[in-house]
Amino acid sequence: MGTLRNTPKHRAISEMLRQQIAEGKYRDGKRLPSETELARRFGVSRPTVTRALRDLVDAKLITRRIGSGTYLRSETADHTGRPKSVLGLLVPGLGNTEILDPICNEITRFGQANNIDVLWGDSSNSVVTAEQAEALCAQYIERQVAGVFFAPLETITDREIVNLKITRTLQAAGIVVVLLDRDVREFPRRSEFDLIGIDNFQAGVILMQHLIALGRTRFLFLARPSFPSTTDLRLAGCREAATRCGVPQPQARFGDPTDTAFVRSILKPHSPELVICSNDRTAALLIQTLSNLGLRLPKDIGVVGFDDVRYATLLAVPLTTIRQPCRDIGQSAVRTMQERIGNPLLPARQILLEGELVVRRSCGAK
Repeated sequence: MGTLRNTPKHRAISEMLRQQIAEGKYRDGKRLPSETELARRFGVSRPTVTRALRDLVDAKLITRRIGSGTYLRSETADHTGRPKSVLGLLVPGLGNTEILDPICNEITRFGQANNIDVLWGDSSNSVVTAEQAEALCAQYIERQVAGVFFAPLETITDREIVNLKITRTLQAAGIVVVLLDRDVREFPRRSEFDLIGIDNFQAGVILMQHLIALGRTRFLFLARPSFPSTTDLRLAGCREAATRCGVPQPQARFGDPTDTAFVRSILKPHSPELVICSNDRTAALLIQTLSNLGLRLPKDIGVVGFDDVRYATLLAVPLTTIRQPCRDIGQSAVRTMQERIGNPLLPARQILLEGELVVRRSCGAK
């Protein structure tokens, strides 16, 4: 079941069916596969399928008719007869992102509880390129969605130009845009769109203060190339905390954490006691490279990250990091979208939630 293999079987099945419904695979009143067919498809027992379908009934996505089968409820109205809003997600790599997937799952769940359908695009062909993002943008315009949650593309050429083109195209079609995690403008500029995420500057301050309290004084900040504005803010927070605490600011280096020669080159001149990585994925890749170089964590060197993705506790040395409040971010995004649709003239807002410091062994804490 792909990325859902660590989830209870019935929950994994209900989430996959929920996603297929959001993608438009099943239309109003269309019959879903039988329990027997679904059990065969997912390789589980029929009671497991029954429990999964019950989840979707409780979410008011489907209805079950005795002697007939299971059907998708109307997209245009809920059980009260009120018209539904339809929103879209335009998120690079959706379905395979460690931090944005749980946020989008919460947007979908909270949206359903508030009479909103959330479309995920095509999860079998997730957005990676500018062309794919523009194609999904066109689909949402054709579908006449009321709003789009947009996480700007990071790793493409001329990303600011492309991201601005997407937002302006949606605006011209009368579609509200709410940004997730990062801005379409390059740091330190801000766009005219609402943005929901964590306070990355504050997160950098909190993490650095903890590391300094452990007695560390020599730091290196590592990010991969094409980093987003969130990385700029995290680095700025780390440097601010260092200045306030009277220790040297962390030097910033940008490159591939799997490149042994690169990692060796940045460690040798600085001899850092600890490397602060721009996110947990960078930290996990760096830990593997450091191990290949014969360095022991955290005895020889410490590593920390940001986000608290699922595998942060599964590394050889569990990772100290900043946890993103995915549930609160998702719900805040939906509320912000509703407010923006209701009052388009509101000033642009940044809804920045506080991250939580999660201390594990990788920083050398006892």
